[in-house]
Amino acid sequence: MKTRPLGHTGLDVSLITLGTMTWGQQNTEAEGHAQIDRALAAGVNLIDAAEMYPVPPMEETYGATERIIGSWFARTGRRNDVLLATKAMGPGMVNYVRGGPRLTREQLIEACDSSLKRLQTDVIDLYQLHWPERPTNYFGKLSYEHNDRLGTPIEESLRALETLVQSGKVRHIGISNETPWGVSEYLRMARDAGLPRIASIQNPYSLLNRSFEVGLSEFAHREQVGLLAYSPLAFGMLSGKYLGDIWPANGRLTLFKRFSRYNGAQGIKATREYVALARDHGLNPVHLALAFVNQQPFVTSNIIGATTLAQLDANLASAEVELSDALLKGIDDIHQRYTIPCP
Repeated sequence: MKTRPLGHTGLDVSLITLGTMTWGQQNTEAEGHAQIDRALAAGVNLIDAAEMYPVPPMEETYGATERIIGSWFARTGRRNDVLLATKAMGPGMVNYVRGGPRLTREQLIEACDSSLKRLQTDVIDLYQLHWPERPTNYFGKLSYEHNDRLGTPIEESLRALETLVQSGKVRHIGISNETPWGVSEYLRMARDAGLPRIASIQNPYSLLNRSFEVGLSEFAHREQVGLLAYSPLAFGMLSGKYLGDIWPANGRLTLFKRFSRYNGAQGIKATREYVALARDHGLNPVHLALAFVNQQPFVTSNIIGATTLAQLDANLASAEVELSDALLKGIDDIHQRYTIPCP
């Protein structure tokens, strides 16, 4: 498994990261443990979680994913074999956590302590803010609408993260679902006030959503705030399994109709072309989609998720796939016709 540097941290992370957001809902504890075993055997060294997981978030499953990871650490004693990433919630998604989660100093410290307990560890290698507190464009929102309400100032959140780093509970920090302005603010405050520097940004990136390339890829590349790409298969759409109005019984989009970000009319049309391109070249559509993400110079690691070991094996195998010039040209041709069909 290839590795890449995680920002300025001195850590090298595997090209593939094991995503976990189905554990505790679609996947049992035993299945989550089996996925960790399989991924580590293949050379993966980074596991990504979040206090909110599993998704979709529900009060009765809150924190279940972190508990599954924690029980694996307790059972195996292999905490030092893994780089562990998790995330603290921003506001607006749920109201049953901390009276409504925010990115204040008090709440971030509480959130981190709770994650550490569930994870059964004394340190988190990469602690990320799951989404901004201010109203802005993330989770597919289009049409910029200016809002002077910033919520908790970024500086307050960053100083809370500094406290967590200084206390030894967190080694490095990152952001998620951020915009170019947000990245610039985190970098400016690190530079001007001597605060911790963000090591990564976790945003969506796939053949169906290349919006990261427009304003964030240059930040990621030049400033070494590499992308941890999530939803690289667009919730499984790019595997082709939903084409032809087929809804596999255990498919994520079958079970949770609310996740319609990637299966609108334009997304389906683009997916059909990408799947056909892969098959014309004798390639698994999963490998086409994941290898495209893997090959981007601004990507630090590609976060894959699976509900079966067979899916996981297919995802892991993408690390060995190199796309030819002909395939890359075919991708660009489709991208010209369907430019960011699913932001």
